[in-house]
Amino acid sequence: MPELTLPNCTLYYRDEGFADAWDSPAPMLLLHGNAESGLAWNAWMPLMGRHFRCIRPDMRGFGQSTPMPRDYAWSVDELVGDFLALLDHLGVDQAHVVAAKVAGPLAMRMAATHPGRVRSLTLLGTLVSGQASLGDRHASWVQHIAQHGVESWARWTMPGRLGSDCPPAMLEGWTKLMGATAFSTQIGFIGGVPGLDVRPDLPHIAAPTLVVTTDRSGIDGVEATRDWQRQIAASELLILPGESYHVAATHPGICAQATLDFIRRRAA
Repeated sequence: MPELTLPNCTLYYRDEGFADAWDSPAPMLLLHGNAESGLAWNAWMPLMGRHFRCIRPDMRGFGQSTPMPRDYAWSVDELVGDFLALLDHLGVDQAHVVAAKVAGPLAMRMAATHPGRVRSLTLLGTLVSGQASLGDRHASWVQHIAQHGVESWARWTMPGRLGSDCPPAMLEGWTKLMGATAFSTQIGFIGGVPGLDVRPDLPHIAAPTLVVTTDRSGIDGVEATRDWQRQIAASELLILPGESYHVAATHPGICAQATLDFIRRRAA
């Protein structure tokens, strides 16, 4: 199995691509959101796998990586360190970084503190402050997980995540994917989300950056997103129609093509 042994966990990852045998595609690091795994990027792979070496880690605690205990002290910098260690392990000096939802702050911290490692940045349905974006919802999420489990929480919150017009099969598929997360990991991780705040990092991000949201996203409105996006000097904002905030999942083809086009224009 493709695994990286770290001091206190084992990190599972996928390292794959479908370029022609004579090509040497640039590496792309794809970072999934809360209660997911590298499988979250499957719909992106037909396009991205053709053009990039796609590295899809399961963040510590999630997917096939080692579950974390409930009282684990989650740290943005440690998670960023995991991704950098994986790139070192694979001999990758620099990568295009694509991040969805709560992985966005991790990618932003990585770009701000290790600029030489991030060739471009794509942020999809993400946030910069857990407290500002989630507000009172966070407490009800923790309570629901504690009482009913991770899968029940995923099913309860999925319509807001994927939008009211999402097909039932897709809702159930994402519910099962997220519901497979270890209870100890999820309740511990989500407890720390309000403390996420990478707003001070924004002016220090030098990589060309594409920010993608929907015009009726349930996390941050367009204007709130535009406010922080403008603090990233070399950034662009793409607004898609819809009410989902997991835009990478609900608009995979559009988002993948937009990311490819952006990289070709700004970071080839």
